[in-house]
Amino acid sequence: MLSQLGYQVVSLSGAVLVLIGYAALQRGMLHREDRWFNLLNFVGSALLAWIAILDRRWGFILLEVAWALLSVPPLLRRPNRRPT
Repeated sequence: MLSQLGYQVVSLSGAVLVLIGYAALQRGMLHREDRWFNLLNFVGSALLAWIAILDRRWGFILLEVAWALLSVPPLLRRPNRRPT
């Protein structure tokens, strides 16, 4: 198992990934259907969900698992070809 420091590193990494995606969305650098946006959300939320599950924080488990699952469908769609 991870040490207390390891748990903190994993949870902070997850939070940073979600925040990077959100900041990029707000600045117009990514769009809600972009693979990178959804990948950042999925990985970040999955890391946070894992920590919440280990810590048995049911509210956070619900939130992070739902957030991660909502990121999956756009990741599975075929990429749209954008005009160059």
